[in-house]
Amino acid sequence: MNARTRLSIAAAIAALSVTAIGTVSAEQAMPHKKMSFFVTSSNPGKGGDLGGLAGADKHCQALAAAVGAGQRTWRAYLSTGATATEPATNARGRIGKGPWHNAKGVLIARNVDELHSDNAITKQTALTEKGEIVNGRGDMPNLHDILTGSDSQGMAFPGNLDTTCGNWTKSGDGSAQVGHHDRRGLDEKPPAKSWNHSHPSVGCSPDALRRTGGGGLFYCFATN
Repeated sequence: MNARTRLSIAAAIAALSVTAIGTVSAEQAMPHKKMSFFVTSSNPGKGGDLGGLAGADKHCQALAAAVGAGQRTWRAYLSTGATATEPATNARGRIGKGPWHNAKGVLIARNVDELHSDNAITKQTALTEKGEIVNGRGDMPNLHDILTGSDSQGMAFPGNLDTTCGNWTKSGDGSAQVGHHDRRGLDEKPPAKSWNHSHPSVGCSPDALRRTGGGGLFYCFATN
């Protein structure tokens, strides 16, 4: 074997190695094929103003598409209050039937009832669409306040109390009910450990949401 042949073989092996590494890296960057649940890695940019439910759903869909999961139909886990022209919307009724898995393929809940009773949502499992852990209590910044506008059963609140930042159209005054994805709060009472029903925010602007430990993030679920 002459020197030129040896160099050609070495070059071919190197090229194959680079291709293999690139393939592994691409596969590692992709979410698990079962992914049907995630916490948004970002807020659309206006705090509690998500552009209504339609805008929130669009954000879920765009984030999913960016990691190769856009073939599924994604919905934001958000409730809205009744208006003079529209009935209330319950978060639990807009996310499909399950089961739902995170970006690593971990089962979160088998169905809607399990999601609202004995689910597997924790700081370690409530991952973003990129498969990343979201900051919780004790981290800087704390981002554990997740927008839901819902009670513990995923239902909208009755009456005229604003728990949805004006049905997700306000970025100033108002309030939104939030949950704690890390299941941690100021004490050991049930609201502190609730993933969807912990406390109201002090406002709807990005700064107001940050003040109690949030970044305007919300849950997204695949309906199919």
